[in-house]
Amino acid sequence: MRLNELSDNPGATPKRVRVGRGPGSGKGKTAGRGVKGQKSRSGVAIKGFEGGQMPLHMRLPKRGFTPHNQARYAELNIGKLQAAIDAKKIDVKKALDEAALVAAGVVRHRRDGIRLLANGTLKAKVTLTLTGATKAATAAVEKAGGKVTIIAKKTAETSKD
Repeated sequence: MRLNELSDNPGATPKRVRVGRGPGSGKGKTAGRGVKGQKSRSGVAIKGFEGGQMPLHMRLPKRGFTPHNQARYAELNIGKLQAAIDAKKIDVKKALDEAALVAAGVVRHRRDGIRLLANGTLKAKVTLTLTGATKAATAAVEKAGGKVTIIAKKTAETSKD
């Protein structure tokens, strides 16, 4: 089989109906859009409009608030860290920072920092420098003989005009 011999299955691509091509075509004059009005014109999108009825997005209750400038952390479980150590992706003799974890492929994206979580068990002695860690995760690392250093978060300095 060659590229020039490839074709769709019969009936997979139906012929396109060419609208507005005269009364004999069956889709002439108004081209199936009805007569006059906003929806018969091109470029009209009435998103969420329900004919005067209160739209669904306005009927549903609104709860909570998500700040758009909230810090988003990449999460790292100590179980995944131990799995990376067992797979020899990480050298535990060196101090590990966020850049080393991203370079080793343990964390895909750093985002606003890496936060260590306590899911799983840790056997290796590691020295970590991260943006954040839970109390349980810090305790688990220290129990294994390691150390967790939390670096200060970068705060946006407000400029005074």
